[in-house]
Amino acid sequence: MRLSELGELGLLAELERQGLVQRIEGDAARLPGGLVVTQDALVEGVHFRLDWTSWRDLGYKAAAVNLSDLAASAAEPEGLVVTLALPPETDTECVLELYRGMAEAGVPVIGGDTSSAPSVLLSVTALGRAERVPGRGGAKPGDLLVVTGTLGASAAGYLCLEAGIESPLVAAHLRPPLRLAEGRRLGAHAHALLDLSDGLAVDAGHIARRSGLRCVIELERVPVAEGVAELASRLGHDLHVLACGFGEDYELLAATAEAEGETIVVGRCEAGSGVELRLGGEPVELRGWEHFRRPRLASPPPSR
Repeated sequence: MRLSELGELGLLAELERQGLVQRIEGDAARLPGGLVVTQDALVEGVHFRLDWTSWRDLGYKAAAVNLSDLAASAAEPEGLVVTLALPPETDTECVLELYRGMAEAGVPVIGGDTSSAPSVLLSVTALGRAERVPGRGGAKPGDLLVVTGTLGASAAGYLCLEAGIESPLVAAHLRPPLRLAEGRRLGAHAHALLDLSDGLAVDAGHIARRSGLRCVIELERVPVAEGVAELASRLGHDLHVLACGFGEDYELLAATAEAEGETIVVGRCEAGSGVELRLGGEPVELRGWEHFRRPRLASPPPSR
């Protein structure tokens, strides 16, 4: 079977079934002593285009997407280890700008490796520590599903880049938010916690599958970032696909007994299985990004 047929989630399930990897509870691994480790790679032409992003923004995003996994693990970051492969003709100042961007994320680079390659590949490992990591499998029927901020801006920013439209939304795609403090607060009591890298529709499914229940998302309650609805209408895209099916918003999604702080309730957990998206009380279908499969919205895949 080809990867395009199996999909990323199917591949991970097959690796688990054959005992080739341990059960994968999230994008970060938990080790003894409270150590939390996560790793993401960004590949030129797949995750980013250098005619769209500056080297500094690329460095910041490479750090941010890894730190988002630590946020989803309620972890305090300790350092980044960076592997960088790039063409020999790359200007040295570009590399310095890349590392300046990573420094702007506020976590030190403590090691890494460099290599030559025909195109740019940037792989970052983030290390942190956490007292309690909620994971994805602890949600309970009756829990509320809450998010830490608005959605859809990254998708809209990507579309602006694709169409050559100047918009503040572009920044959301190039420089995702850091929710480290929110992750630590939610980690103290959340039954399940992850970041929205794949899109609300897909990421809620991770909680549903690992927790053995159904996640119900009420699309009317999903907070959409300012300007996204206008852009969706202008370019002829479904607003709910942008907000729930694209991903790369890097807000946090938690299953909790009650809402707290500035979190926004978008749904609930109940007995059953899978994810049910409702609009006006009626079920609808959306799909988020999954590596090796084509999404409904043409986009580069998120780095998780």
